[in-house]
Amino acid sequence: MLREPGAGAKVVTGAASGRDRRVDTDGQAIDAALVEQALRGRLEAFNELVRRHQDGLFALVYRLVPDRESAEDAVQEAFYKAYRNLESYRGGSVRSWLGRIAINAAQDIGRARRRRPSQPYPELEDDRWQPPAGKEAEPETQALALERSRTLAGALAELPFEQRNCIVLYDVDGYDYTEIAAIMKVSVGTVKSRIHRGRLVLRGSLGAHRELFRG
Repeated sequence: MLREPGAGAKVVTGAASGRDRRVDTDGQAIDAALVEQALRGRLEAFNELVRRHQDGLFALVYRLVPDRESAEDAVQEAFYKAYRNLESYRGGSVRSWLGRIAINAAQDIGRARRRRPSQPYPELEDDRWQPPAGKEAEPETQALALERSRTLAGALAELPFEQRNCIVLYDVDGYDYTEIAAIMKVSVGTVKSRIHRGRLVLRGSLGAHRELFRG
C-alpha cells in the first residue's frame, strides 16, 4: 500500500464499479471514519482508503493523461499528497476530495509534457478493459466500434481541458454535478455550462461522421 516515493510502488489498476445511492452514503461514512483514524496516526486506515479508491481514481486519470504509466504515477502522487495533507479534508465526499487531488496531479503531468491525451477513453481500445467477445461478434462490427471510439476520442481531445474533464467525469465516471463542482472548484452552474458547451462542440466535430453513429 502506501510506501515512500522511490520505492517503486505502483497503484493496482482496474475498472470502477457502479454506485448505489445507499451504498454510496454508507461508503462516505466509512471513508470519513478512515480519514479520522489516519489523522490519529493509523497508517493502515489510510491504506484502506487507498484500497477503496485506487481503481476509481485510476479509471478517471487514465482518460486525462497520455498513457498507463503516467496515469499510475499521477494516482500514486495523488495519494501521497492526500496523506501529507489529510488536515485539508473538511468533510463531505472523500471520493470527490481525492478526485480533485488526482486531477491536479494529472494536470501537472499534462503541463510538463505539453501534450494532450491521445485517447480520453482508453478502455475502448485496450482489450484488458473489454469483456470477452461473443462468438456472434463479427469483424465488421468490431471494426466499426473501434472507428467510433477513435473518432470520439479525437473529438474529445480537441476540447479545452476543463470541458473535456467535466464531460468525462459526468458521462463516463458517473460523478454528479455537485461532486464535479467540488473537484473542479467551480460552481454547479459552471459545471453544467462546460458540459453543455463541450457537447455542442462535440456535436459539431462529429457531424461529418454521422454515418458512424447511426443505428
